[in-house]
Amino acid sequence: MPGPLASLRVLDFTTLLPGPYATLLLADLGADVVRIEAPDRPDLMRLAPPYDETGVAAGYAWIHRSKRSVALDLKHPKAAMVVRRLVRHYDVVIEGFRPGVMQRLGLDYETLAKENPALIYCSITGYGQTGPYRERAGHDLNYQALSGLLSHTGRREAGPGPSGVPLADVAGGLFAALAILAAVVHRQRTGKGQYLDLALLDTTIAFNGLAVSGFLAAGHQPGYETEPLNGGSFYDCYRTRDGRYLAVAGLEPKFWEGFCKAIGRPDLAPYGYNVWDVAVQQRLKKEIHQTIASRTLAEWQARFAEHDVCVEPVLTLEEMTQHPQVQARQLIVTVSRPDGTTQRQVGFPVHFSRTPPTYRHTGPSLGAHTLTVLQEAGFTMKEIQKLAAEGAFGAGLATT
Repeated sequence: MPGPLASLRVLDFTTLLPGPYATLLLADLGADVVRIEAPDRPDLMRLAPPYDETGVAAGYAWIHRSKRSVALDLKHPKAAMVVRRLVRHYDVVIEGFRPGVMQRLGLDYETLAKENPALIYCSITGYGQTGPYRERAGHDLNYQALSGLLSHTGRREAGPGPSGVPLADVAGGLFAALAILAAVVHRQRTGKGQYLDLALLDTTIAFNGLAVSGFLAAGHQPGYETEPLNGGSFYDCYRTRDGRYLAVAGLEPKFWEGFCKAIGRPDLAPYGYNVWDVAVQQRLKKEIHQTIASRTLAEWQARFAEHDVCVEPVLTLEEMTQHPQVQARQLIVTVSRPDGTTQRQVGFPVHFSRTPPTYRHTGPSLGAHTLTVLQEAGFTMKEIQKLAAEGAFGAGLATT
């Protein structure tokens, strides 16, 4: 069956991660996402290693799964005309330029809404369309820093550090997809489109909402390893004898007591009930570290197989993909490449009983669908050939 968003059509002007992650989610759910790409300035995701056996960047092949690609030089004199004609056939525009860029290109919301009054237009920027930082450059780590997240994420001695996951970018993509779908529902009810102004700093602050709410309501400022969930309690990772790690998360008394029993240290149980007493918790953690370090990961896994107490191994990516729970959930999917071969990727993380996600193909080559998309929008072959001769599509025009 087609995905639940099969009727939704999206023009995507974004690059890198936040916007493309939003449109990946929409595409997985069936939306027709068409990327408008610069023919002479490739998205850096196309160039970022590692590469698969065909030489394609693995991250690009994933983040642009099921999308179509149109090559168009937005600085070309005819580009704005092309987009204005395209937008009449689309529901959503999503862009990730700095404030004012789309306006200078003649592609801002006010201009495109004249062509399609029901248009939903989402702008993703680092700091939003307003405020003193609106023109400022930034990346994921900057947004985490300004959000306050890094003020309590790290170790007491080492301080903050970059996450293995670009949290701000992913948060931005998630909120963008959510906001777009909320606007779609509103349009279904009223027939009216709207403009969405999304700032990555804002969405990162929202992700940090638990800590921020504590500060706003009670003046509580968390620090490094001062809270139950940030290393201030026994809720932490512990190194085994063979250099692997166990994640210990049994905060509730029944899990904590079961953990102490499993490691042969029932004497530690009384010290773990108050996870807010940082001094006691730090002494307790030293005892746990010493105990966990006495056995290998395999030995501990065998022990905890008999005790359901919220303890799990820290897996490598290879181990994760082979884990029986991951395989049972079918989260690793097989996606066709344009050449007919296949590639394994991470799938959409929610199961739908009636309209499952669809994975049409891996990320396409630049401009692979230019001809098809323009013809769908009513451009004649003569018009397309003229635009191509004038250089609107770059050096070449794909015909598939």
